[in-house]
Amino acid sequence: MRDDQFELYDLTIVVESIGGNCTCSMKVGDKFHLKGGKLSMPDKSDFCLYALQSTLPLLPTKQRKNHPADWMETDARVVCPDPECKLIMRIDRNNLRILNHDDVSPIKWKK
Repeated sequence: MRDDQFELYDLTIVVESIGGNCTCSMKVGDKFHLKGGKLSMPDKSDFCLYALQSTLPLLPTKQRKNHPADWMETDARVVCPDPECKLIMRIDRNNLRILNHDDVSPIKWKK
């Protein structure tokens, strides 16, 4: 890998279980994908904004390789903030891709 390149995992965030009353009509198996800095959903699907926002702070770190003992390497579950919903999501790592700095930043790479 060149000095101006880095690796990121593609992620899939999937609803693993719902133990309460989900008023956003979420179902087990609902999901969204993150590739680089772009979030996408399967055709004609939606995802609860409140569940989605609870995952966002974790995703950039889950995209990267961390120390093996770091909890971000072993923990993959996120809970919806609605205490009555009891929705649990799982963050799955998929493909590891190589990105070029200048493709994702307006600030040119300087060695």
